[in-house]
Amino acid sequence: MIDLSTNYLGLKLRNPVVVSASPLTEKLENFPRLEDAGASAIVMYSLMEEQIEAESENIDNALEYGANSYAESTSYFPDMQKYHVGPDRYLELLHKGKNSVSIPVIGSLNGRSPGGWVRYAELMEQAGADALELNIFDIPTDPSLAAEDLETRYCNLVRAIRKSIRIPIAVKLGPYFTSFASFAKKLADAGADGVVIFNRFYQPDFDLEEMEVTPNLVLSSPHELRLRLHWAAILYHQVETYIAVTGGVHDSTDVLKCMMAGAHVAMMTSALLKYGIEHIGVVLAGMERWMEEHEYVSIRQMRGSMSLVNIENPTAFLRGNYLKMLSSYTWREPGTALTTF
Repeated sequence: MIDLSTNYLGLKLRNPVVVSASPLTEKLENFPRLEDAGASAIVMYSLMEEQIEAESENIDNALEYGANSYAESTSYFPDMQKYHVGPDRYLELLHKGKNSVSIPVIGSLNGRSPGGWVRYAELMEQAGADALELNIFDIPTDPSLAAEDLETRYCNLVRAIRKSIRIPIAVKLGPYFTSFASFAKKLADAGADGVVIFNRFYQPDFDLEEMEVTPNLVLSSPHELRLRLHWAAILYHQVETYIAVTGGVHDSTDVLKCMMAGAHVAMMTSALLKYGIEHIGVVLAGMERWMEEHEYVSIRQMRGSMSLVNIENPTAFLRGNYLKMLSSYTWREPGTALTTF
């Protein structure tokens, strides 16, 4: 009997496949469907900082000020009354969603300043969230803001929320930190129970005809997983924290790689949007087949087996791999046929 169970943020899960924050959790009827398909936990879509500000009407003055200064500045903000649902409806959906399933439901806050974060973290806990995911998406553009100051700001946010709630906290981050392993440790010391790697860096595009900067959302692809595997393998056993991989997880092979790198769970969204909710069952069945064929009896047995601390040649994750990778490519003149003997 294959044991797919794992532990994430202190939560006992029946398998490592977790549904990440996405539009799938905007509808109450999807919660039981996700559980029936085999998901071990559900992360709610993110409640945005701008929504919290909108509720208190602080955002109105900010946008009005910006509109007087820059004619196009307000065009980048969606109508917060129409964006997903407001804070009160979010909490209601969280409460009802939690009551509709037996698996853990994790709330998600997206922003960068303490403000209403502490308050809504408390309200999410009261609504029944089993854990909280802090989805930090912040693009520092001030040249005077040092990297250390930015990291301190995030750690202070975690400390403030840690003091206000008892449920576990995971921090979802982008990969663009000078020393990510060190920062992950700082977050753990500040009270975070885990890290979610990585937040996708959504980049706008340029419309050369309309001369506008336009949003361009593209679903993740499997090649994005490599960056996540790299850092999960480095963090494993070096930083005492739970590790979730998100971004690029599309099939059973991807989940297995995450486990061997050292992750506790692998989060999926793009594959479910592309293939449907029932794809979770396909992934789990594929995992069990592979584990039987390779004589693995549990996720616990394989976790971290290909991490930095467990492989024979750790340079695969270090500069040695960089040199080997560069030397592995052979350039040929375009149009030149490859001769084989």
